[in-house]
Amino acid sequence: MMTDKEEVTVAGDSLEVGLAAKKSGKASLLDSGEDFEMLDDDDIDDDIDDDPPPLEYAGGGKKTITEKPSEDQNIGTSAPVDEWMDILGNGQLKKKVLQSGNGPDSRPTKGQNVIVCLKTSLADGTFLEEQPELSFTLGDGDVIQALDLTVQLMEMGEKALVQTNAKYAYGALGSLEPQVPPSADLVLEVQLLDANEAPDLELMSPRERIALAGQKRERGNLYYQRRDYTFAVNSYGIALQITESSSKVDISSEEEEELMDVKVKCLNNMAAAQLKLDHYEAALRSCVSVLAHQPDNIKALFRKGKVLALQGENAEAIRILKRALMLEPCNKTIHSELSKLVKKHSEQKGAEQAMYKKMLGNPDSINGGMQKHQAKSSWSLSWKWLFGATAVAIGGVALSVVIAARN
Repeated sequence: MMTDKEEVTVAGDSLEVGLAAKKSGKASLLDSGEDFEMLDDDDIDDDIDDDPPPLEYAGGGKKTITEKPSEDQNIGTSAPVDEWMDILGNGQLKKKVLQSGNGPDSRPTKGQNVIVCLKTSLADGTFLEEQPELSFTLGDGDVIQALDLTVQLMEMGEKALVQTNAKYAYGALGSLEPQVPPSADLVLEVQLLDANEAPDLELMSPRERIALAGQKRERGNLYYQRRDYTFAVNSYGIALQITESSSKVDISSEEEEELMDVKVKCLNNMAAAQLKLDHYEAALRSCVSVLAHQPDNIKALFRKGKVLALQGENAEAIRILKRALMLEPCNKTIHSELSKLVKKHSEQKGAEQAMYKKMLGNPDSINGGMQKHQAKSSWSLSWKWLFGATAVAIGGVALSVVIAARN
């Protein structure tokens, strides 16, 4: 049954986002991710600013006081102290060095595990929290984008002040922990303390892999709840890589089952996010992958049916949804979706029949006319046959008379 709801906390590709005040969601779990209740679409404003750029675009940026330098110049040299750097070039994410680090060669790289000391405040100076040793994987989206982007440009030991727009922090929803109001700009004080290579997945114990994959999946769930579906897909993808990685460490059947459970949840959640992005083929592949492992997985069947319906494969979608409803007859979400689809399919068939009648005329009159024509043709053929046979008979008699006279 799909009644279990799980609180989401951490895992993914670029945001340390706590959920804003939860609103009672009307959407079913089937329309959400695997283990959490999705906020109703009506509760979230669709008029959002431009999506934040992907992490790959985090170059050296430009400095706001001096002439804009090239990206290579920014990356190859230390940033001057007390000078603001416009990281994205849009004025919404800026960094100022408070204390120089150990030089450009000491900068961390994507995929490394970093440790920072972080102090978070609102733009008006209101202090929110301090995290003396915050650890995360750089570029995996385990923290807010502002932090993930900025630390990539920091030197070891460097201390920097960061000013960020809300969309690179906790967005329009804000956060419960720390308590960040909706659409709040933030000021971060960051010091890079350490960076080291991430552990080799092949050498990790099964328990470590299960925990890490679960963490990334939960991060994806958090992105999904915040409607950051692209980042959610990325987080689920990272989790899947962890579950599918080969291992040089012995693993028990129970641990294999746990890894498979995480994998299936990631694929299901990924399908939900891909549906939101209108990536129907990708969502269908995710559902098929789930069903290859669990043929009776309700969520995968439901989403597969939904994808097929969106692709116009109504008959197949109805068949899949009927199967899902047989497995869970009391599920109102499946019943509602199936009812709408059956009605739509019936209306389409009716419209098609009406169109054919309009194009071809009344089928009954056409059939009647054809029958009359066939009857007439048959009658004509009968008369022709009879006349021909009579003529042959008469001709035969005459020929007999002529022969007899001659004799």
